[in-house]
Amino acid sequence: MKAFVGATLIDGTGKAPVKNSVVLVKEDRIEAAGPRGAVMLPDGVEIVNVSGLTLLPGLIDTHDHLVTEGYSLSQRWGLSEPLSLKYLKTARAVEDTLMSGYTTVRDAGWLDAGFKRAIDEGVIPGPRLLVAVAIISATGGAADRFSPAGYSHPGFGDPLIPSGVANGVDGVRAKVREVCRAGADVVKIATTGGVGSRPGFGPKDSLYTLEEIRAAVDEAHFQGRKVMCHAIGGHGLRLAIEAGVDSIEHGGYLDQEPRLIQAMAERNIFFTPTFTVYVYHRERGQPHMQSRAREMQPHHIKSLQMALAAGVRVSAGTDAGGYVKGDNAHEVQLLAEAGMSPMQALRGGTGWAAECIGLEREGGTVEAGKLADLLVIDGDPLSNISVLRDRSRTRLVMKGGKAYVDRLGGGGQAGRGAS
Repeated sequence: MKAFVGATLIDGTGKAPVKNSVVLVKEDRIEAAGPRGAVMLPDGVEIVNVSGLTLLPGLIDTHDHLVTEGYSLSQRWGLSEPLSLKYLKTARAVEDTLMSGYTTVRDAGWLDAGFKRAIDEGVIPGPRLLVAVAIISATGGAADRFSPAGYSHPGFGDPLIPSGVANGVDGVRAKVREVCRAGADVVKIATTGGVGSRPGFGPKDSLYTLEEIRAAVDEAHFQGRKVMCHAIGGHGLRLAIEAGVDSIEHGGYLDQEPRLIQAMAERNIFFTPTFTVYVYHRERGQPHMQSRAREMQPHHIKSLQMALAAGVRVSAGTDAGGYVKGDNAHEVQLLAEAGMSPMQALRGGTGWAAECIGLEREGGTVEAGKLADLLVIDGDPLSNISVLRDRSRTRLVMKGGKAYVDRLGGGGQAGRGAS
């Protein structure tokens, strides 16, 4: 048993920080957490001095693409390198994400369930994974990979990743069952185009009917999975909220229909803005992507602010795997820059994030009974949230009671119980 003593505790619940705290860890769980005078230390506990540091829950990215390498046709079709090399690079990216302080990641498409098994079985180090496996969309949508010349991509080269194209109520329901069979922990559907979609199919264009979206939601919920929905604006965004998806991913034009924001608050639908990916779309994307991202930016920021005011819970998801790996905390910083308080932004990457992905009973906060997913940093993210991105300030990354980064120095010492 270990006791982390002396840090300022930001527990992920939104409560005020606790100075001179104690967090007691037994095996893979948190035994107790609170002010030093309120937590009794058992005899023989190993005391770890973290005075002057900040202790938080391990961070959570609710929308990443760990296997994605870029947006060119050759990269999207897997033509630029052998599949084995691609997956070895992914394994390295998975490990690097954990080392950055992210102990849980929800991958939103194209990562097969084998990576989750590899982490769970100790083959490679990485964050706790939830995987969507494949994105589900109608013909012509996000899951439909075809070239400007009209050629359809025959697959991803991995039999564990089914094609996500599905049409009609029966086809959509069957596709949900198929991705669940392939190991999906969450069902990802796309009801609009996107900034990164082909020219002529943009963020407010849609392909699915209300009946098709409802079929996806009903079947996913029947299978015990949440539905994360790529929806940016227009008819497809309206239908997704009406159909009862569990989270809206992107939502850049929510501000244009305030009633949808109120409906999200009433139905407990989470909002995952994914600001990070749009920074890269504006700076590095193809010309039509840059134009779309720039046009959406003020609406996106206003959408976040209106959602917060309405009581919608916000989660931090980067969606930036196609551009960058291991800088997931950039999203937390961008949430703060867009109008969230630093504490709200931290909740977006901890407590609210855990609720969004359905792991609130296991993680997201530093509370008794939760998994011992802990991050210790040198700095105060409430006064300078960018410290979360500074690897030189990371002192400890612990997932399930096991330290993957430990720069605390000096080790601990066994001591007699004290309060």
